[in-house]
Amino acid sequence: MMADLFSSMDSNSSVLVWVSPLLVTAISFSSLFFNSNYLSVVKNSLSALWGKEVAFSVKLFLTVLMIFILVNNFLGLLPMVFSTTTSLWVNSSLALIMWGLVLLSGWSFSIKKSAAHLVPSGAPHLLVPFLVLIETISILIRPMTLTVRLVANISAGHIILALISTLLSSSLTLLPLFMVFLLLIFYNLFEMFVSFIQAYIFTLLLSLYISEHPSNFGCSLLKAIKC
Repeated sequence: MMADLFSSMDSNSSVLVWVSPLLVTAISFSSLFFNSNYLSVVKNSLSALWGKEVAFSVKLFLTVLMIFILVNNFLGLLPMVFSTTTSLWVNSSLALIMWGLVLLSGWSFSIKKSAAHLVPSGAPHLLVPFLVLIETISILIRPMTLTVRLVANISAGHIILALISTLLSSSLTLLPLFMVFLLLIFYNLFEMFVSFIQAYIFTLLLSLYISEHPSNFGCSLLKAIKC
């Protein structure tokens, strides 16, 4: 039973583990996807967050990232498909690359402004070393928080889904069949909602990290042009 519960997070047990990247590519470049209401929901959600003053390149980057995570979350709900967003290696690599690019870009752009961000304005001089240490630690653990949040929520949902399926399959003689399907459909819809929320939160946190960039597109919560 335990092997069945965690088999959805084992890439070796998935028959379609190599097919899912092809599905992501096909869905992303299909005209039906670009003209669908799902993409409109994503664009409207992100536009409401960022506003109209955000640089187009930042919008495009974060939108593509959110769609990538969202599609992989949805593919993980399909039978026999390994969910890449339940893998620590995949998520940690994604978080490290995104966080590292923003951090290195900021320090290479302006060391002075990046260092000044470590000290809150108006802080007492005696507390400056302590505050710098706290801020440095909080910046360094950002990739871990991005990874753990996404892995924990998606993995927990898959484990609960597998547990419900196992329990219901063993109690088919006690419960009507339509009640079993109704419960499974309801929980799958709930997992789709969780998948969207987790992709949105990952993108939201990354956008907040980008807002600390010392360049023109990075100050005051991504309000780039009029900074």
